[in-house]
Amino acid sequence: MKARLLLVEDDSEIARVIRDTFIREGYEVTWATTGAEGWEDFQDRAYDLVLIDLMLPEMDGFDLCKNIRWQSDVPIIIISARKEDEDKVEGLHLGADDYVAKPFSLGELKARVESHLRRWRRYQGMPKLADKTDYALGLTIHWDQETALLNGREIPLTVKEFALLKVLAQNPGTVFTKNELYQHVWQQAEAEGLHTVTVHVKSLREKLADPVKNPSFIQTVWGKGYRFIGEPI
Repeated sequence: MKARLLLVEDDSEIARVIRDTFIREGYEVTWATTGAEGWEDFQDRAYDLVLIDLMLPEMDGFDLCKNIRWQSDVPIIIISARKEDEDKVEGLHLGADDYVAKPFSLGELKARVESHLRRWRRYQGMPKLADKTDYALGLTIHWDQETALLNGREIPLTVKEFALLKVLAQNPGTVFTKNELYQHVWQQAEAEGLHTVTVHVKSLREKLADPVKNPSFIQTVWGKGYRFIGEPI
């Protein structure tokens, strides 16, 4: 197997052509037809490169790209019929590595995939980030173990609470709206779960002994959302 690709494309004819072409070239390809399905597939296993259409049901390509980039540096190529410069700029700004406009030649797409995979493999050969991060005021996060300690004692976090802490802490200073956090952690595109985010953030703060009015880790940006302000040491 050359590499494992995730293809997120709701046009079945285009998707089958791309999928079958790369399978013949020795790649493993997972095909998702919606943005939400693509995000779920990305959470389930590791991929070497992701191909994303912009106009997707449930969760559009911009949001999917953003969610993936918050979690991983895997190469992302946007494939879209939308040729406006604004779309290209926004896609690249959100973390995509390349933008291929429809219609495209399969030869060009294969060449771009191979080029980004070469860069990704060189990147993978670089020293990995530390398994843990220590912060001022006694917080330690063990990324691989998915645990957090406060002054040496493990904090009893739920799976969702750790996922919230992880996306915030791995993107320090970034302001996340409740809707963005709901999409990323609960893998849902609808805004009906915003109260769920509020409840989980409140619980996370209590376990971190982090007061709302004078926070050390999770700061509320009024009218916008939350951001992580912990100071690594």
